[in-house]
Amino acid sequence: MKLGLHYWSFTTPPEPELITPTLARTARIADDAGFASFTVMDHYFQMEAVAPADEPMLEAYTTLGFVAGQTERMTLGVLVTGVMYRYPGLLAKIVTTLDVLSGGRARLGIGASWYEREQRGLGVPVVPVGERFERLEETLQICLQMWSENNGPFEGRHYRLAETLSVPAPIRRPRPPIMIGGGGEKKTLLLVARYADSCNLFGTDDLRHKLDVLRSHCEAEGRDYDSIEKTVVMRVPPLDEPDAFLAAAQEYAALGVTEVQVTPDRHPVEFTEQVGERLLPKLTDFA
Repeated sequence: MKLGLHYWSFTTPPEPELITPTLARTARIADDAGFASFTVMDHYFQMEAVAPADEPMLEAYTTLGFVAGQTERMTLGVLVTGVMYRYPGLLAKIVTTLDVLSGGRARLGIGASWYEREQRGLGVPVVPVGERFERLEETLQICLQMWSENNGPFEGRHYRLAETLSVPAPIRRPRPPIMIGGGGEKKTLLLVARYADSCNLFGTDDLRHKLDVLRSHCEAEGRDYDSIEKTVVMRVPPLDEPDAFLAAAQEYAALGVTEVQVTPDRHPVEFTEQVGERLLPKLTDFA
């Protein structure tokens, strides 16, 4: 079982001038401890469901570029990129840039986007849910084409590219892996079966059901279900309830989950040090 660190808040410590050194130290500790991945959110306002919208928030890919310079081993990605925030051709180039500068450690995490307050606030077009999923599928197709030998045009319903040239190519071979986040059974998990190397789900009671749905989509699409890596965002606080956290991780491992992501619930340096020392060695025993 691999462990990922999902760095979702820039509020602790509260002084803005400490954001940079705290992020850098946390990333280095995680990298040295053996965390498999480091992810950030793709938000410009903090999520209102968890904290005030005006809490500090940094742009995702700029942040990961900084983290790339602080680390050597961890996979770097956004959990997950909102499809409406960047034109697909530019997104493919951004992820390629991260991959090249990190030495082949980028992962494209992507989803349909949902946070309308920040979209309206910052002038991002708000479109119906159905159209967002159409755009998500075209974005996946464009990224795959830009990471292939095909530099020709792309003609879709929502996006038209005259040429899909991207030089240099990613260092990761054959390309950066694609992770699709979300548990929507009709559309999201279908797109996972069609395009993704991994999925990201919440560690809730219906996880087994979501994986069964994904398996059904794989059968219908002719895709090998086992070729898709299953990852989960953990809801159990690892340091407050370590036994419950480890028990849940073991249950997920039995379902085929190979990576769990944890989110700091205290000072991120303290959190990462303690999780790395107390829990990460135990997770590596799960198969």
